[in-house]
Amino acid sequence: MAVTFLDRSHSIAPPDWSRWLIPPAALSVHLAIGQAYAWSVFKPPLEKALGLSGTLSALPFELGIVMLGLSAAFGGTLVERNGPRWAMFVSMTCFSTGFLVSALGAFTEQYWLVVLGYGLIGGIGLGIGYISPVSTLMKWFPDRPGMATGIAIMGFGGGALIASPWSSQMLESFGSTPSGIGTSFLIHGVVYAIFMSLGVFLVRVPAEGWKPKGWDPAAAKTRSMITTANVSAANAIKTPQFWCLWVVLCFNVTAGIGILEKASPMITDFFRGTSVPVGATAAAGFVALLSLTNMLGRFVWSSTSDFIGRKNIYRMYLGVGALLYLTIALVGNSSKVVVILAAMLILSFYGAGFATAPAYLKDLFGTYQVGAIHGRLLTAWSAAGVLGPLIVNAIADSQKRAGKQGPDLYTTSFYIMIALLVIGFVANELVRPVNAKYHEPERAETAHEEAK
Repeated sequence: MAVTFLDRSHSIAPPDWSRWLIPPAALSVHLAIGQAYAWSVFKPPLEKALGLSGTLSALPFELGIVMLGLSAAFGGTLVERNGPRWAMFVSMTCFSTGFLVSALGAFTEQYWLVVLGYGLIGGIGLGIGYISPVSTLMKWFPDRPGMATGIAIMGFGGGALIASPWSSQMLESFGSTPSGIGTSFLIHGVVYAIFMSLGVFLVRVPAEGWKPKGWDPAAAKTRSMITTANVSAANAIKTPQFWCLWVVLCFNVTAGIGILEKASPMITDFFRGTSVPVGATAAAGFVALLSLTNMLGRFVWSSTSDFIGRKNIYRMYLGVGALLYLTIALVGNSSKVVVILAAMLILSFYGAGFATAPAYLKDLFGTYQVGAIHGRLLTAWSAAGVLGPLIVNAIADSQKRAGKQGPDLYTTSFYIMIALLVIGFVANELVRPVNAKYHEPERAETAHEEAK
């Protein structure tokens, strides 16, 4: 019975189904798995309770992002074939189980179980859950793909807005001991399983041939970068456009994730010893604030891309992002307002880069197998999930050993991020329409999908 319920054929929407029910279904999953962005709240308690370095305490998060990209890449075709309901169920199972295994690791003070649970098992849940609604949303909203994916994917950015203060409160109530951390993990696993099940029950796919009333695909092609053709996932990775976007996503993510993963200790370090120090509660508030802009950027900037084009919007993410990093590096701890505002804008571009990517792929490769293509592109996130935190944590640890403090712990990292954003800007400039030789023959898509 459960297997039948999860089958794609049993999730086809009836004719009168409202497409506006699909974004809430996607949000129920993305708000849950977006908890990953609040990992920095657990870093100081784990470091203290288990005697870990900043680099080691980042390992569950880094592995989780690696597994997100890998599971999205290898599971993308399965998600396309089995449908979003199956994918959301798999995501719920893995993500919640990851927390339960992590709880066991904390209770027994076996850190490798935390890495295994949160990073490996939970990371699979992150990847499958992240891509589960993307293709479905673009089929329901072919007239506004940037807005549609922005609504859902903003949930991933906003997940920490809920999780950060919630997790902080639990740690305060249960204590930052192994037992307290374990109890917090346990509650996370149970609550997120219940919340994510809402998406499993609510999601639907449109019937074949459905399109919004009054929408004409041919009339929608108003820009040279938007295609009405389709490219398979296997062919997409053979194109230079795919790899240019891979570099764009990887370096845009690296620039943002380095700050976000270490946001709580970073803001504390930045203003330690000044007249305006930042305490633990305020640091958790900073994490929540970054999550808010991360979330809002995914909707606002991605929706804007429907009007000004994906290439232009990425020019802003990368070019202005580099200037904002330069601002933080030059200002240092002389102005808390400037640092916080610049970080908020950087994180809004970081989140928006994720939300705009599926629409950019749809423009270049069409809707056929766009979910699988998106999954493969998310391997860039895997690379960035290691690269960003590794750069920031390793340099900060090294600077601490050298006796430095405050902004000096992070200035070198900021200049590296500027260089990466400039490289990403150049890669975006190299994106051109896909050569017709990679297009699927007209009417051949269904046969090709069955062959896969």
